[in-house]
Parts: sequence; structure tokens; C-alpha cells
Amino acid sequence: MLQRRVLAHAQPPAPCSYDSRNAVPQDLATAHEAWDKNWTTASARARWLEADPHVRTLEPLLRQRNFTRILDVGCGIGRHAQYFASLGFSCVGIDASPSGLSFARQRATDAGLQIDYREAPFYQLPFNHQTFGALIAWNVIYHGDAEVVQRAIDEFSRVLVPGGLYVGSMLSKRNTSYGKGLQVRPDTFTVPDATDDKVHPHFYCDARTLLSLHRDFEVLSLQDREQSPGAYHWQFTLERQR
Repeated sequence: MLQRRVLAHAQPPAPCSYDSRNAVPQDLATAHEAWDKNWTTASARARWLEADPHVRTLEPLLRQRNFTRILDVGCGIGRHAQYFASLGFSCVGIDASPSGLSFARQRATDAGLQIDYREAPFYQLPFNHQTFGALIAWNVIYHGDAEVVQRAIDEFSRVLVPGGLYVGSMLSKRNTSYGKGLQVRPDTFTVPDATDDKVHPHFYCDARTLLSLHRDFEVLSLQDREQSPGAYHWQFTLERQR
């Protein structure tokens, strides 16, 4: 189901503060630096231990299609890989945060689960073509600009089998953080005085842009949902074109 909403903003976006058109992904996809610090404390980890309800809806689709191998991109402390591994699926998780991966590995060991965790950026996946039946990228790929996002999505298409499933989320322009701070690329903002990961670039989009970025995918579901007060995210389940 595609839920459409009217986008409205009290103020126009701030003008770009510098020209970063030649920036490489490493210059923009830097939010893992903040998360690497977050994952070292129990209080910061507490919110991210349980699988998101929307991501859990992937299970019946996986069983219907006999998909058994899942890639969790930007896995953090492993909540989604751990959840699906506990259901008998073969899971691989990648993240750029060493502390997050360390916690995820220990948690899997404590639960008696075998999960392959690797350190890698979300826009450059260390896997062969058509390796996975499903991929999860929850609250991950908007940590950059549109070019970083497109590079990541192209990688997702590459490693998924035809008909493979992709569950993910992206920041909506209805999010109350849209337009705040410095615009470093189109629809991409940093908040220099923020105390969280918003000191790093975040990309926001509308439905048309989201669908254009996912040109290799068919939409199974797409909704603009409020994950927490004011924090609107596009949440979707997509199918790689056959």
C-alpha cells in the first residue's frame, strides 16, 4: 500500500554552505562514528535490542519464497540479524562500527547463534552478485547524500537474487528535522551543534525521489510513518525486479 501525504514546511531549506559535489562517500557517510560511541553504553543500546515490527513482517514472505539467506546492512548491534537467526535463517550482518559488531557477536554467542558479522560500509558490500534472498537496511542508507544512497541501493540490487526482498527505511521530508542546520548537498543536512548523529549528513526525500532511487525494484508496500514524535520515515518492502 502506498500512503501519500502532502509535504509542507514552515521554512525553506537553508542554502548550501559549501560545494561538495566531488565528495567521495567516505566524506559523507560518517554517522557510524557517532554510533560507534553510542554502542559502548547500555543506555544507548537499550532502544535498539528488539527487531522493528515492520521488519518482522518479512518472515512470512521469506518462507513463501523459500529464501533462507539474509543480509542485514548497517546492522548496528545486530537486532534484526539476531531475530531472523533465531527463526532458523542464515544471517550475515555488516556495519562500519567496531563496537556495535563486538556487542552483536557476543550477543549471538550468548544465544547460541551463528551469525556472520563483518565490518564494511553500507555502500560497498563485500559479496558476490545474487548472494542473498533478502536484505534489511533499517534507518541506514540516508546517512550521506543522494549519491551515497544511490550507490548503496545499486549494491543492494547487485547482491540480491531476482525477486529478492528488501526491507528498509529512509527519512521523509515530513520529518521535523528536514531543513534544519546546514544544507551540505541537496536535501542533505548537518546540525553542527547537535548532540547526536545529526552532526553528520542526513538525506531526506519525498516518495517520487525514493521511487526513482529504487529504479530496479517493485514496491510491495510503502508508508510514511512517524517512528517517534516528528520523526517521519518512509518504511517499505520492495522486490528486486526479475
